[in-house]
Formats: sequence, structure tokens, C-alpha cells
Amino acid sequence: MSTEEKKPNGIWETIKTIFWALLIAGVFRSVFFQPFWIPSGSMKDTLLIGDFLFVNKMAYGYSYASCPSVRIPAVGLNVDAEDLCGFMKGDNARVWGGEPEMGDVVVFRHPVNGTDYIKRLIGLPGDTVQVTEGVLQINGKPVTLEDGGSFDEIFALQGPQGMRPRCENGAVGEGATCKKSRQYETLPNGRRHSVLNITNQPSDNTPVYTVPAGHYFFMGDNRDNSTDSRFDQLVGGVGFVPYENLIGRADRIVFSSAGRRMLYFWTWRGDRFFKRVE
Repeated sequence: MSTEEKKPNGIWETIKTIFWALLIAGVFRSVFFQPFWIPSGSMKDTLLIGDFLFVNKMAYGYSYASCPSVRIPAVGLNVDAEDLCGFMKGDNARVWGGEPEMGDVVVFRHPVNGTDYIKRLIGLPGDTVQVTEGVLQINGKPVTLEDGGSFDEIFALQGPQGMRPRCENGAVGEGATCKKSRQYETLPNGRRHSVLNITNQPSDNTPVYTVPAGHYFFMGDNRDNSTDSRFDQLVGGVGFVPYENLIGRADRIVFSSAGRRMLYFWTWRGDRFFKRVE
């Protein structure tokens, strides 16, 4: 058989290989784990800008939000999870549903704009949540707080968005140390994690929120730099998040990049490889 006769078969085999690779990757992302790159500092110091992790979709079962969204602005591709699986939306239920636990770090779809968010689960259905003078109150009782020293970072551009951190120690110059007070917060179920403080602001004193049935209340660990359930959806906040909008649980960081691009391997943080998300 001549070389010319083999070429079409070789091209067809390549096309089939690419097809099956994409199909397997799509199934893996849709059913098991979804990659997520931390774009902002709302979860510091639990999660840093540039942390790369896989979200465990099996933890809470499946809903329309489990379908992947594919957005590549450079080529005009914008396929939303609701475009693919919107037929499953509306009953606030899940297939093989599992109940999230207070303290889980969860990726979910914003109830209005569909953007993927990552926050800590603070309030379960029926719970009351309030912040008074910066202290979280759950069901009328303040959480336990322990001093955790300070969280220090360099005041510089961070991540692909070039964001600069906010500092409790005021306006510092480029390259200087930016400090935030850190405390360790223990939730009613015993889950313990760190939270940061930057300044006194209106979100440090909130009304009492009662979490409705089938919904959850989320907050960022970097409390003064997080748009979360304390803020109404009408003013750009998250509000209460329906059960069906949960995507999965963040369990472990795969690697972390302190640079402007994920593949700049020389900027990877050596102490965060496969770090457990607490």
C-alpha cells in the first residue's frame, strides 16, 4: 500500500483520537471534578490568588449546575451550564444529592448572573446568621475566636487581573509588607478555619438573616474583602444560594502560582502543592 493511500486513514485516526480525548475530558469535568483557579482574594488566607484546585462534584450529587460552562472570549465561545442542562433547573433538587456541611468550602453558581463563586458555607437551612462588631453569630451564639497573629503579604499586583491587596496597616508602598489581623474561628460543628480583618466597615454589623429551606448562606474568609451572602443580589451580592446551584466542594489545592500566568512555573508556591483545604 502506498504512502498516499495511508494518509486519509492517518488523518481519520487523529480526528477520532482528538474526539475521544475531548469526550473523556468532558465527562471527567462534568461528572467527577471541575478545575477552578482562584481569581480574587476573598478567601485569603485559606485560598490565595493563583491557587489551582479541582472541585469535587460527587460530594453533593448533580444538578443543572454540574454541567460545565465553556467560555473562551478570544474566539467568541460562551456556552453556559444552563444552555446545556437548563431542562434540569427549577425544582431545587439534585440527583444522588448529598448534604453539605457547615464549614465546607464550596463552588456554586451565582443565583442571578451564573458566575462561579467560591466561599465558605456558614449557614444551613433554618439557621440564623448575623455579624455583630465583626463577630459571626450563628443561631444567636457567637462563634469561638482565637488570635492567629497577622497575615503578611507583599503589596504588589496579584494574579492575571493585577489586583492589589487591601492592608490593615494603611497605605503602604509598592513592595512593602501588607498586614491583616488573623483569627481562628470555630463553627458550632467544630470546624476551625482562619479569617482575616482589614478595617471596621458596614458589613461588620448586619441584620439577622434567616436561611430559607433549600438554601445556604456563604461568606468569604477575608471578611472585609468578600461579596457574599451578607449582600443582597439586587446590589451585586450573593444572597441566599439555592441547593441546586451548588457545583461541588473544594478539598485540595493542586498547585499555586504567585505570578500573572498559571504556567509561569518559576512563580509556583512550593508549600501549596496538594495542600488540603481546611
